[in-house]
Amino acid sequence: MKSAFNSAGTFDEDGFRRRAACLCVRSDREDEILLISSKRSFERWIVPGGGIEPLEEPTTAAVRELLEEAGVRGCLKRCLGVLENSERRHRTFVYVLVVNEELSQWDEQARYGRKRRWFNLDEARSLVKPAHRAYFDLL
Repeated sequence: MKSAFNSAGTFDEDGFRRRAACLCVRSDREDEILLISSKRSFERWIVPGGGIEPLEEPTTAAVRELLEEAGVRGCLKRCLGVLENSERRHRTFVYVLVVNEELSQWDEQARYGRKRRWFNLDEARSLVKPAHRAYFDLL
């Protein structure tokens, strides 16, 4: 559960907010991606991710955000890289995670009505915002 303290996030030496996100795949083939609905618009699909809390490792943040936002657990495979969004002043550690458990109920489903759905790779890439499309280029 997020608190006001946690929502402050952390910043790097250049003043960029530190974030972590995961491209969640169904298998090692990496041909199906799990996306979640945006809190602002349920018709918009996004890659799960969020701010890294103080003293938290990026890998830990990625796994925590997945559980909160998508209600899934799995095996973290590899870091695809750190992507910078200069406009929003974010630097995001992007990981691949193979999902091995989908909860029937989770935090942000209950709080915000968030949904999750599997898409093939091309469809997922076409649905997300441009900043998230860059994640797919690293697969």
